[in-house]
Amino acid sequence: MPLPGFAQATIGAQIAKMPIAGQVNPRSALVFERGSIQVKLYAPRDRDRQTPHSRDELYFVASGRGMFFCDGKTTDFGPGDMLFVAAGLEHRFLDFTDDTAIWVVFYGPEGGEK
Repeated sequence: MPLPGFAQATIGAQIAKMPIAGQVNPRSALVFERGSIQVKLYAPRDRDRQTPHSRDELYFVASGRGMFFCDGKTTDFGPGDMLFVAAGLEHRFLDFTDDTAIWVVFYGPEGGEK
């Protein structure tokens, strides 16, 4: 039984809960929320269709490799990488492997931290 104030999630368990293709926001699962923090697991397939978000976010790459586009620039990503995206910026994962799984942390106020 989890301790009060404690949460734990595994990639396998979260992927098993994800919506199937064709549903709204497929391959994304809410894992945890508290205050202004929201944690999701994102496991895109085929292509990344996300649009800019209204809050700042951190991506922690658990598995997979590819390219990440953000604010007009593209960079490689792989396991263990952390990526920051400020609220409102256009961004997406490109040319990623089928095993890509990314922890996403949304935080702070609408419009991002100042």
